[in-house]
Amino acid sequence: MASPDMNRLSLNQITTENWSLKEAAEGCAGQQIPWISVWRHKVQEIGLKESKKIIDANGLKVSSVCRGGMFPAADKEERSRRIDDNKRAVEEAAELGTDVLVLVCGPSPDKDLIQSREWVREGIEAVLPFAEQHGVKLGIEPLHPMYAAGRSVITTLGEANQLQQQVGSSQLGVVVDVFHVWWDPFLYEEIERAAKTILGFHVSDWSVPLPDMFKGRSMMGEGVIDIPRIRQAVEKQGYNGPIEVEIINQAIWDQPGEQTLKQMKEAYHTYV
Repeated sequence: MASPDMNRLSLNQITTENWSLKEAAEGCAGQQIPWISVWRHKVQEIGLKESKKIIDANGLKVSSVCRGGMFPAADKEERSRRIDDNKRAVEEAAELGTDVLVLVCGPSPDKDLIQSREWVREGIEAVLPFAEQHGVKLGIEPLHPMYAAGRSVITTLGEANQLQQQVGSSQLGVVVDVFHVWWDPFLYEEIERAAKTILGFHVSDWSVPLPDMFKGRSMMGEGVIDIPRIRQAVEKQGYNGPIEVEIINQAIWDQPGEQTLKQMKEAYHTYV
């Protein structure tokens, strides 16, 4: 299988968490990586205006903003505040020049997962008209089930597809992250079901044993995920946009960022 075009490569900023946005942008420009996925906490360090200035000065395109979501909360006022925060995230995405806001939908505040999934739907529906006005699409990213208690009650691509179809808006889609979905026996059926609604594709790897639950992602090629097969399936359903390398791993964070980008490019070419 042929390697993906290097022009599709995107640094998801969490991969170089110890770098500021300026360092990440300059690193990408130096390594001829054309895309960057921006995390909101990095934008907040320097402000939206300065962030856009840095990205533009380095000639980068923004593949997505991460993250919106976190909708479930026991208190109605808190749920409303979270919806407002998602609207701010939409504004940030529009200002930075991307049309994708990634949603990590959020965990349940209690043991009622059914209610929390309903709050997720309600939150998305509340944000969608605002997102449409700003030309930004919302991408539901299902997370691996081990994150259900702490990060997201949407844990399979099937759930994400069901939610997308239930809401029924062309402004809403799904994000396929191989780390979260590779294990799913229905993965390829659900990728096919997601046709024309896939808004993002994220890559990393799952090494054995997993070194850490949260910071456990590995560089592509160091684990068990059949990344090229998943990429080919996603492309078959019409997604040919940026491919984000998203690796949350303390050892990778601690090494020089330039080294990470060089490894990332090589692994992308060889294993994606």
